[in-house]
Amino acid sequence: MSPFWKKEKKSDAENIAEMQTASPAAAEEKTDAAQPEITVKPAEAEAEVKEMAAAKPKVLTAVMSGCTGCLISLVDNYDILLDLLDAIDYRYETTLADVRQIPDDQMDIAIVHGSICLQDKRQVDDIRKIRQNSTFLVAMGGCASSGCVTRYSVGGQAATPSHESFVPVANLVKVDFALPGCPTGPEVIANTILAAVGADLEYLKPLAELAGFACGCDLLTKIIGNGLCIGCGTCAMSCPTRAIDMDYGRPHVNQELCIKCGACYAQCPRSFEPTFEMIEKRVMGVE
Repeated sequence: MSPFWKKEKKSDAENIAEMQTASPAAAEEKTDAAQPEITVKPAEAEAEVKEMAAAKPKVLTAVMSGCTGCLISLVDNYDILLDLLDAIDYRYETTLADVRQIPDDQMDIAIVHGSICLQDKRQVDDIRKIRQNSTFLVAMGGCASSGCVTRYSVGGQAATPSHESFVPVANLVKVDFALPGCPTGPEVIANTILAAVGADLEYLKPLAELAGFACGCDLLTKIIGNGLCIGCGTCAMSCPTRAIDMDYGRPHVNQELCIKCGACYAQCPRSFEPTFEMIEKRVMGVE
């Protein structure tokens, strides 16, 4: 069976015409059923996501202050890249789309990679414009989601020595979903786009909790501190700078090598388990 994003969608008129040919009586009963396929239960879907999934979502990708490694990671989906791009209406990207200016149109999904330089007025204005004109904003990569290695910048570098302060996207505007990692893995990028196309809220929900400051110490405070670590070593394997060693079944973080990309916490299989604060709020009703 072909993946859902490869299926050609027929119009309502074509669906009704086919039903009338097969069974005129059944056509009247099923007229309302000729709707775009949504791969999530109606009770779990929000109106905005359902509306976006009914058609190709309009998407833009903006590059701020970063190495463009996350864009390369997106293109590394070479086996499904054409199908992936066909599933969306790509409106802006400096490499994959023949557009030179960020459009003023309303976007369904805005993907931003790279942190924001506070001394660059164009970047500050662009991120605010993108947020205003987008239904969902995705911070892709460690620089956009947590600041990553750009937090250590002190400026003084050619050709813009005045650029010295870099912050994650969430410091300036609201971020709906974050994809940590340096760079974000190709599969995660592809799955996030396809989850948005298919209205898969169960996949997207954890990504909404990953925007903001990240550090290897998240493993100590949020995982080990809450008795959730199972010693699997996934955090150590996901670290791009090998800053994590497993000692006696627990992660040990070398802060001199940690670049604050957030990959270790995001990849931890227990990072989406409820903490005590979440249990208090959801089960005990404590605010």
